[in-house]
Amino acid sequence: NDLENSVFSFIPNTAEVAFFGMTEALNKYLNTEKIRLIEEANGDMTQEELLKILSMRVRSEKVAIKDIKLRTFIAEDNGRDELAAHVYDVTYGTVNPGVDNLVVIDDSIVRGTTLRQSIIKILDRIGPKKIVIVSSSPQIRYPDCYGIDMSRMGEFIAFRAAIELLKERGMSHIINDVYDRCKAQQGLPKEEQINHVKDIYRPFTAEEISRKTAEMLTPKGTKAKVEIVFQSLEGLHESCPDHTGDWYFSGDYPTDGGNRAVSNAFINYVEGSNKRSYK
Repeated sequence: NDLENSVFSFIPNTAEVAFFGMTEALNKYLNTEKIRLIEEANGDMTQEELLKILSMRVRSEKVAIKDIKLRTFIAEDNGRDELAAHVYDVTYGTVNPGVDNLVVIDDSIVRGTTLRQSIIKILDRIGPKKIVIVSSSPQIRYPDCYGIDMSRMGEFIAFRAAIELLKERGMSHIINDVYDRCKAQQGLPKEEQINHVKDIYRPFTAEEISRKTAEMLTPKGTKAKVEIVFQSLEGLHESCPDHTGDWYFSGDYPTDGGNRAVSNAFINYVEGSNKRSYK
C-alpha cells in the first residue's frame, strides 16, 4: 500500500486502455483512503494536515516510449529478439532512484521476449527500488487454433515456467506421463480427445508460476527487485461476464479440435518439433 512511493505507467501502445482502467480503480481506492483518514481525525486536524490528505494523488507517468511502430508479437521469429532490444526508450526524472516502486501494466505476456530483452532493462536504468509488471490478461498457458498464431507450447513463458518448476521439484515424470497420454490419443477422433496438458500446471498455484516467470524474465544484472502479477481467471470472468472465450488461459476449448491442437502442440514440444499443431 505504498502509493506515495509508487509510480504507475504502461507499456505502449496496446496497454493504454488497461492503464486507464487501473488508474481509475486506484483513484477510487485513494478517495476511500482519504475519507478514512479524515474520519479518523474526527475534526481534530489542522488545515495543513487536511490539505496534505486532499492533495494525495496517484502518480502516473508515461515512463516507456515506443521508438518504432512495430509490434514484436507479430514480427518474424528470427528477428524478434533483435527488434525487441531496440523498440523502447525511457523517460528520466519520473522515478526517485532507490525510493520509488515502478508499476507498469502490459496487455498480456505471451513469450516475455520484449520484457526480457528490453523493457525490464530500460526500466531498471531509472533506478526504481522495485519493478512490478502487471498483465491485464491471465497467464497464457495454451495454444490458440482459431486464427491467432500461437501454436507452439515452448514459446509461452507460463508453460516454460511450469516445466522448470516440475524439473526443479523432481516432478519430471509428469511431463513424460502427459506426453504418453497425448500420444496414446493421437489417433482417436477429435471428439474423444481431452486436454491432458492441464496436468502440467496442476501441481502449482498461479502465484508460484508468476514468481518463476519473473525469475526467468529478469535479465542478469538487474538491480531492482522484479515482480510479475497476472490478472486472475476469476477476475477476467468478473470483468467480462458476457465473453466466455478463455481457452488460452483455462484450456477449456469451445470445440473438440482445440483439445486435439493442444495435445499435438505438447507432443511437438517434447519431440523438439517446431511445426504448428494444426493445419
